[in-house]
Amino acid sequence: MRDAARAAGGRAGQLWPRPPAPGPGPPPPLLLLLLAALLGGAGAQYSSDLCSWKGSGLTHEAHRKEVEQVYLRCSQGSVEWMYPTGALIVNVRPNTFPPSRHLTLCIKPLRDSSGANIYLERTGELKLLVRDGDRGPGQVLCFGFEHGGLFVEAAPQQDISRRTTGFQYELTSRHAGSDLHALSAPCRPCSDAEVLLAVCTSDFVVRGSIQNVTHAPEQQESAIHLHVSRLYRQKSRVFRPAPEGGGWRGRVTTLLQCGVRPGRGEFLFTGHMHFGEARLGCAPRFKDFQRTYRDAEERGLNPCEMGTE
Repeated sequence: MRDAARAAGGRAGQLWPRPPAPGPGPPPPLLLLLLAALLGGAGAQYSSDLCSWKGSGLTHEAHRKEVEQVYLRCSQGSVEWMYPTGALIVNVRPNTFPPSRHLTLCIKPLRDSSGANIYLERTGELKLLVRDGDRGPGQVLCFGFEHGGLFVEAAPQQDISRRTTGFQYELTSRHAGSDLHALSAPCRPCSDAEVLLAVCTSDFVVRGSIQNVTHAPEQQESAIHLHVSRLYRQKSRVFRPAPEGGGWRGRVTTLLQCGVRPGRGEFLFTGHMHFGEARLGCAPRFKDFQRTYRDAEERGLNPCEMGTE
């Protein structure tokens, strides 16, 4: 745990591969996915704004289980599939040229999303990411973009009239070591190298103290309310001038399991914006950061410069 935390689908196998059943067995070949796209997905749809897509399974013929292609060319957006039937293959590509060599795709299911399973498709294998019926609010799943695409398969339903499957996505070019720390191991302390890298690559870097912590058990999240004495960097105006003057105020979120609570002392708070929220990254005590920064500075190992007073 960080120091700050201590202080503070139907019978559709004919047209696309079924997910691997429990137990040993050969993975579904990629060829089947390609055939599915050709045979069942002739009516491929393109998003109107290249960032988000919204469609309906009611456009399919009742007797067919179609595979529909969705093409997105944006760094962030959403997919919303009403009355899901058949399946979707979601193709996300960066909107920059040349594309970055280090891309990370993160998805966050929409609240009350239901009616389909979401898989990571990689070289013909399907890895379950979100099971239909899962109720994990705030859940964010990230993986290297080179690992594959998304395959969304409608689950068998007696009544699809109130089913909508959806998720937000973000495609970033951050290195896994700098942007996924908070997502993969949000409660462990950062190493000195991770702290120094976070200072250079985070969306926000501030010096401040924890004023209050509020918990949202239904979302499995905690909101950390900060008073900031020094603002080094921020995006999206997370921290705003305090009404009483003398600094800034704002809040960042982390997982409830980290057990954040108010505490004394100043910390260096870093983190990234994920789906419009400021997520806590590395947060060492400020005096510990000063020592780490000065030691690295003497050895010429700092990846970037910043004031430490």
